[in-house]
Amino acid sequence: MPFRALSRLSHTQAVFVMIAVTLMWSIAGVVSRQLESAARFEVTFWRSAFTALSLLLILPWWRTVDRASGVLPAAAAGEGLLQRHWGVLPASRAFWVSGVCWSLMFTAFMLALTFTSVANVLIIMSVGPLFTALVARLAIGQRLPLRTWIAIVAAGVGIVYMYGSQMWDAFTGTQANASGLVLGSLAALCVPVAAAVNWTVVQRSQSHGEKIDLVPSVLLGALLSSLYTLPLAVPFAATPGDVAWLALLGLVQLAIPCALAVVCARSLKAPEVSLLALLEVIFGIVWAWLWANETPGREVLLGGSVVITALLLNELLAWRDRSALPMPTQPDESGATPH
Repeated sequence: MPFRALSRLSHTQAVFVMIAVTLMWSIAGVVSRQLESAARFEVTFWRSAFTALSLLLILPWWRTVDRASGVLPAAAAGEGLLQRHWGVLPASRAFWVSGVCWSLMFTAFMLALTFTSVANVLIIMSVGPLFTALVARLAIGQRLPLRTWIAIVAAGVGIVYMYGSQMWDAFTGTQANASGLVLGSLAALCVPVAAAVNWTVVQRSQSHGEKIDLVPSVLLGALLSSLYTLPLAVPFAATPGDVAWLALLGLVQLAIPCALAVVCARSLKAPEVSLLALLEVIFGIVWAWLWANETPGREVLLGGSVVITALLLNELLAWRDRSALPMPTQPDESGATPH
């Protein structure tokens, strides 16, 4: 598909591109298992640094194409260099809050993968849409339909079962396993929480007439993550092979799919984005199962199935309820976030 055609995707094309996006997102777990000697914070630093570098190169090109296609207006006379080429809005408080949220997601996600299994991390992160709905209810007064409350309870039951069983096994085994499970779970939980705050801030800003472009916010998040993990990453221990894998994650697992996801959201409604984003959980667990020998246990499969089913039903019902509403310009409730 020509690059310029991405600015005018049909609905069917957007669905297939979004599936490709979830495939790219899902490689993080299995790629992280290929690393030889890179330590926790070094892993996060290199991935964030390569993401920032990729977006610094991609964004000016992307914005030029969007302007040529009419998606973005022509550059105004008063626009600064950062805004014109990268869409950075240094005067916007919401832009900075969003960037900090992205940086927390990037850091917490990679740290979580170094403590616990890919399946545990992805299933915890999958509750992002429910966290987003709950935070939006508390922060900006959005009413939650009954189906969402039911989904929140059901997902909570699934996670309690999944982790209750694992914690019992861990504490009756070695303390190290229990410690890793707890730390990894807490780190993974930071991702949907930060995502919920991020989407709520963006949504509130849009309701007040301020448009926040998500991809430049991702660039800011990657820069912040690389900056505050750098002191913790030295002395570097990564092999050249490790750096190559992490460069792949920065470009292919985060920079490219995050830009594509924003484009897809111009043609898809928020519930559709959420539904398709759930494929990341399935793909990620399968890749780790096939290529990293991480076989998910019975409690993970059962508890995770409850969580995914609750999310699936909630988004399907949301899709039905909103089928007659105008199409949003970007995912306002999906919680589908690059991490």
